[in-house]
Amino acid sequence: MGRAIKDIFCRYKTQKGFQVNRKAGWDTHGLPVELGVEKELGITKEDIGKTISIDEYNAACREAVMRYTDVWSDLTKQMGYWVDMDEPYVTYTSKYMESVWWLLKQLYDKKLIYKGYTIQPYSPKAGTGLSSHELNQPGCYKDVTDTTVTAQFETLNETLPAQLQEETPLHILAWTTTPWTLPSNTALTVGPSIDYVVVSTFNRYTHLPIRVLLAKDLVPKVFAKVFQQVEAKDDLLTYDKKGKNIPFLITDEVKGAALVGIRYKQLWSDAPLPHNSPEHAFRVIAGDFVTTDDGTGIVHTAPTFGADDAVVAKQATPEVPPMLVLDEHEQLVPLVDLQGRFRKELGSLGGKYVKNEYYNDGQAPDKSVDVEIAIRLKEENKAFTVEKYVHSYPNCWRTDKPVLYYPLDSWFVKVSDNKERLVALNNNINWKPKSTGEGRFGNWLANANDWNLSRSRFWGIPLPIWRTEDNNETKVIGSIEELQAEVDRAVKAGFMQTNPFADFVPGNMKDENYDQIDLHKNIVDGLVLVSSTGEAMYRESDLIDVWFDSGSMPYAQWHYPFENKDKIDEAVAFPADFIAEGVDQTRGWFYTLHVISGLVFDSIAYKNVVSNGLVLDKNGQKMSKRLGNAVDPFETLNTYGADATRWYMISNANPWDNLKFDVEGIAEVRRKFFGTLYNTYSFFSLYANIDGFCYKETDIPLDKRPELDRWILSALHTLIAQVDEHFDNYEPTKAARLISSFVTEDLSNWYVRLSRRRFWKGTYEEDKISAYQTLYTCLISVAKLMAPIAPFYADRLYQDLDATTEKEQYASIHLAYFPTANNECIAADLEKKMELAQRIVSLMLSIRKKEKIKVRQPLQKVLIPALDSQEKQAILEVSDLIAAEVNVKTIEILDDASSILVKEIKPNFKTLGPRFGKEMKAVSEAIQGLNDEQIQAIETQGSIAIEINGKNTILDASDVVIQSKDIEGWSVASEQGITVALDCSLTEDLLLEGIAREFVNRIQNLRKDKGFEVTDTITVTLKQDKQLERAIDANKNYITSEVLAENILFVDTNPQGEPLSFDDIKTEIRLDKTK
Repeated sequence: MGRAIKDIFCRYKTQKGFQVNRKAGWDTHGLPVELGVEKELGITKEDIGKTISIDEYNAACREAVMRYTDVWSDLTKQMGYWVDMDEPYVTYTSKYMESVWWLLKQLYDKKLIYKGYTIQPYSPKAGTGLSSHELNQPGCYKDVTDTTVTAQFETLNETLPAQLQEETPLHILAWTTTPWTLPSNTALTVGPSIDYVVVSTFNRYTHLPIRVLLAKDLVPKVFAKVFQQVEAKDDLLTYDKKGKNIPFLITDEVKGAALVGIRYKQLWSDAPLPHNSPEHAFRVIAGDFVTTDDGTGIVHTAPTFGADDAVVAKQATPEVPPMLVLDEHEQLVPLVDLQGRFRKELGSLGGKYVKNEYYNDGQAPDKSVDVEIAIRLKEENKAFTVEKYVHSYPNCWRTDKPVLYYPLDSWFVKVSDNKERLVALNNNINWKPKSTGEGRFGNWLANANDWNLSRSRFWGIPLPIWRTEDNNETKVIGSIEELQAEVDRAVKAGFMQTNPFADFVPGNMKDENYDQIDLHKNIVDGLVLVSSTGEAMYRESDLIDVWFDSGSMPYAQWHYPFENKDKIDEAVAFPADFIAEGVDQTRGWFYTLHVISGLVFDSIAYKNVVSNGLVLDKNGQKMSKRLGNAVDPFETLNTYGADATRWYMISNANPWDNLKFDVEGIAEVRRKFFGTLYNTYSFFSLYANIDGFCYKETDIPLDKRPELDRWILSALHTLIAQVDEHFDNYEPTKAARLISSFVTEDLSNWYVRLSRRRFWKGTYEEDKISAYQTLYTCLISVAKLMAPIAPFYADRLYQDLDATTEKEQYASIHLAYFPTANNECIAADLEKKMELAQRIVSLMLSIRKKEKIKVRQPLQKVLIPALDSQEKQAILEVSDLIAAEVNVKTIEILDDASSILVKEIKPNFKTLGPRFGKEMKAVSEAIQGLNDEQIQAIETQGSIAIEINGKNTILDASDVVIQSKDIEGWSVASEQGITVALDCSLTEDLLLEGIAREFVNRIQNLRKDKGFEVTDTITVTLKQDKQLERAIDANKNYITSEVLAENILFVDTNPQGEPLSFDDIKTEIRLDKTK
């Protein structure tokens, strides 16, 4: 879907005369590649650098990313995506990486890059931190059922406010959906303005008497189910642990601010104390983010595993220490390691994964650590409630495993300080749909966090940052030339023996010069630079977020600023005129493009953007191999072709809406649209070849052409103007639907049907030439209009049409210009008149269908009431056309329909209901009481004023449904102000003519089946049938001229004849060519 949308507008703009650069690109770095290689090699991240060198690993990654390029290239060609696959940009090349380094240095020089130790989303299975936009990719948040605990933190009585001090210990209740974080708890956070209460009750598991503290507003939630409120302390004495209910009594109330400073016992007795300032841990602090929406109104605070927790702990006075301990390398680390396992300091929990999903398949224990912790807290009288809870939890976008919020030393892009400017720049972008730009993307920008750049992986673009061990000096490298010079200095200082980049020639932009350079981790990690004070400088070990690779492509694809400076500096190729990707990229590629261009260039990266929706299965479900509802694109293209597939996707739903993909829909598009267009062209080419039409004649002037030709040319140029506007406004669905309607309804079902005799009959003179020129113009124009969406079919149609006429000057339709609407050809009144004829014909055909009367059966008369003299004149002018098309002998136009047509009016509840509500009954009665004159006034004027409960109310035509009742001997149909009454009675003459017309149709089909040329004359031999004979005698001239029969013979036996039966006719027929 995405590739089709990209291709459509590039083809359209090419046809409009623009030069469109179509440079393909390969994103070659990142987690998808690394995880695939790990799986292929049977290793994990921990093995890299141990059982396999980083050199070998990166070589395997390099090989893997280009392994399937042929498959993607084939798909690209097969679906008609016009893009340069021979000279693509590749993100692992040194030229591309050098441009990315230059961008990073620009950000650093602008003081927009910094290093911080903060809580970040972290994927233990991928072994790297994630950015906030990665965490918000579609499908990352999933509903999971977890064990939750409302823990009891026992306070130190002497630290309580005097009013709360009692012999029975007071426990503070705090709820968590991540019990595994409880051993790392170092604080409890309350809302200073929240009202809290002390409740005396019993623990449901140990049945011990307890006092608990929680928010007043949450008492009904926390004390639901088995609890029952009592009025006095004595009522607590009646508690029987075998009973159904546990009594509880509210004894005190206090503001949150009064609780600050209370100390409590460390919850998990096996946990160590924080290494730094343990005396400031395990106390109550205040935080403005605390609410009473759920939980207990008191937040369990573990600064090592929560971003808000870390902030509020740091803001407390004195600062609350995080739960960090010294590891074997004397480094401060959390109680959970980078693989997601508890450290050995936690005794029985040590070595266990905090999430069962981290275990290899089949190795997860029956009890998760959350369950283990809950069970122990129950036993120790430290759990008030343990229950299952469904909530949304983030997963890694590539491993599909849960993420942790984890303390990481990371490099960040300072986005939050510049989000107002990014929002302002976004206002200059044309989003399709607008709601995505203003809503989803705009809101994301307005609430943007700083961008975590660091990734602790191996295959990607390394951070070009070197620092001294004391972090007092930092160097950010922005080019290979700069790195070469810095390594030369390091060699002179004795930190490097040789310069691996010594052969690089600065200023030489040839590929051979750059191909000798590798800037990946396995190379640059070995480079030691020298500081201004002569100290060694080592590279920061992380890679950069692969999304920065992608967001750098507007510049890095041109190796800017080292080459092609004009493309960016002179706005030759920047900002992009158009970009298209899935709506999920509002937090991916769209976002990173916008951030980099905004922060580095103070510019937008793209002017127009189409964010396409998801392609779902036919039932609206997301496609997946697991569900068995995924569609193989290769199989679909092989079965239906690219054109029908593209047309179906584009015409079926707006690009930004989700598409319910059904291959049956492609088959229908191929049959209805492409089949109709093919048949129209076949009809044209058949008779053009017979008559030798090559469009060598001078164009017949428009005013000399028949009205039908002028009409279809007017409709064509109206179509050209509308389709051009829709493509220009990035509305391909509207364009496709208009083209489809023109081809199937106007061109095939109307113009060609009504013009058939002009092609079949007559001499090769002006009328026939006009028909050929008109139909040729329509077909060649339709080919050009549809070319952006259906490139192969349009080009074939174009070349087949031009093969004989040689009127076009270009070898391919995709080099030809898009049609230009000629206003002199557009006759709005004529189009309106023909539309009226089409609507009348449609109504009459609907009556025939209802009455089960075939179109080939002539009828005598139709009555058509005209609303005014103008409409009457319009109907008169197309009456012959209508009569021929619906096979009726006489059309009578009435000035006043009331004498013969009975109309009834009903309220349209869909429009009236929201407007009138309780008054609907009165409105309904008023409408049903309208007389014929008032009904006619609504039809002619579009509205009338009526009185409802003493108030004047305007009633529009859309507020009512007007229907005409059948009258005796006639069948009536009405729609949108037009009424027709058809005389459905059949005389003997009409029946015989109907038989004759059906007979002609059967002979024409037989001629076609036998491969007769359209000019062949024939003799028709029939076995005798009295009814058929009467029909032929009455209509012989019509029959013989239609089927080119020189003789029609009846015989007693027709041994070489074929059975022929229709209606009540049963005979045998033989056709013989006479010459």
